[in-house]
Amino acid sequence: MTSQILPITNHQTPNLHSSSASTISMLLKYDDQENPTTSLLHSSSFKNNNMSIKPLLPRSSSFNSSINNNNSIGAVPNFFQKTRRRVASEDSLACVSNGSSHRSSFGNDVRHAASETFLLTRLGLKMLTYLGVGYRWITRFLALGCYSLLLLPGFIQVGYHYFFSSEIRRSIVYGDKPRNRLDLFLPKNSDGPKPVVAFITGGAWIIGYKAWGSLLGQQLSERDIIVACIDYRNFPQATISDMIDDASQGISFVCNNIAEYGGDPNRIYIMGQSAGAHIAACTILEQAIKEAGEGETTWSLSQIKAYFGLSGGYNLFNLIDHFHSRGLYRSIFLSIMEGEESIRRFSPEVMVQDPNIGNAVSLIPPTVLFHGTGDYSIPSDQSKSFAETLKRFGVKAESILYEGKTHTDVFLQDPMRGGKDDMFDDLVAYIHAGDPEALSRDATAPPRRRLVPEFMLKLAHSVSPF
Repeated sequence: MTSQILPITNHQTPNLHSSSASTISMLLKYDDQENPTTSLLHSSSFKNNNMSIKPLLPRSSSFNSSINNNNSIGAVPNFFQKTRRRVASEDSLACVSNGSSHRSSFGNDVRHAASETFLLTRLGLKMLTYLGVGYRWITRFLALGCYSLLLLPGFIQVGYHYFFSSEIRRSIVYGDKPRNRLDLFLPKNSDGPKPVVAFITGGAWIIGYKAWGSLLGQQLSERDIIVACIDYRNFPQATISDMIDDASQGISFVCNNIAEYGGDPNRIYIMGQSAGAHIAACTILEQAIKEAGEGETTWSLSQIKAYFGLSGGYNLFNLIDHFHSRGLYRSIFLSIMEGEESIRRFSPEVMVQDPNIGNAVSLIPPTVLFHGTGDYSIPSDQSKSFAETLKRFGVKAESILYEGKTHTDVFLQDPMRGGKDDMFDDLVAYIHAGDPEALSRDATAPPRRRLVPEFMLKLAHSVSPF
């Protein structure tokens, strides 16, 4: 049966623009795949100074009372909470938890991709209303096209594996909001519980998508590591609070269900790249605040062995002007972060220094931050400074810098080059630390094959807009 998409317009919208009330565009989508669901997709235009944001902590000095009042870092404005919950049959819920029965057919994947393309196109057009006509973002967009074309041979091979590999479980539903899905990359052998990486992709908080982690998922699964690539809503469909909420729900699903897929629920690692590293850090801090205040939680930081941040930004005060100069204009960035008054709230490096949440900081898992010194999208000082701040407050943390590597070198070009990859080797060594047998297999693992010719990788390095 073909998916039905019904446009609904709600004219009873809060006054988000100073001049006139905006209309919220919503799509009610019925998807009759193996997992019948009903979900409400929405987006809105708003100005920063008019949006109501809940503070992280109340004005009182009691931290516990702030938790009881649900004023946590990830609190979602009521405006974004009015969504239709998914409706699913018992059979559909069963197939979520049963990895062997939840293998979507290629035809269902195509239909799902078509519906998401429609949504992304609509949101893309809406994004243009924020961007306007500016030479910076147009230049970056053209550079992105050239960059993608040069890496196309690698993308084709990764895409083929993503759609046709029997070791990948695509689009597992983990929550009741739009895009609450994740992909699981499973090792070929199933002997014993495997370590798990819950990965949150980057994309400047605007173009993130779970499939961006396919290359990392494929390569880690070859080393006997399960990878869960968690999707989340992007701007302008959502703002940072919603992204954090999505990431937390995805991690919760992994913590509570990964044993059914052969994963070890006590060896889970959280990892994020670029904007995903920022979202993951905010999610961990929010969870720590909840646990320190005895708030209601669906997963525990005690299950998290470590947090890996790749090319992330953790002090937004130091990034606003930098992003503006690179085409992520101040007005857009502040809209994503829910206004200038919320920058502190979503800056993990600043928040961990707040004396009101000292008990929460002690719950943060060991942290390893990877960054290239040649990264001009997010300077490597962000990782170095955050690691030093965490250590100063008693968290086991370190930063590992790769000389001359750019924002995309460590995540795309180096893995597509094949052979030795310093960041990948360091990551696997941390995950397999304390497992001599796994470390022995890593030492004798065959070199990874090249996906893209060297001259194309060098050209991609030179034209990369990131």
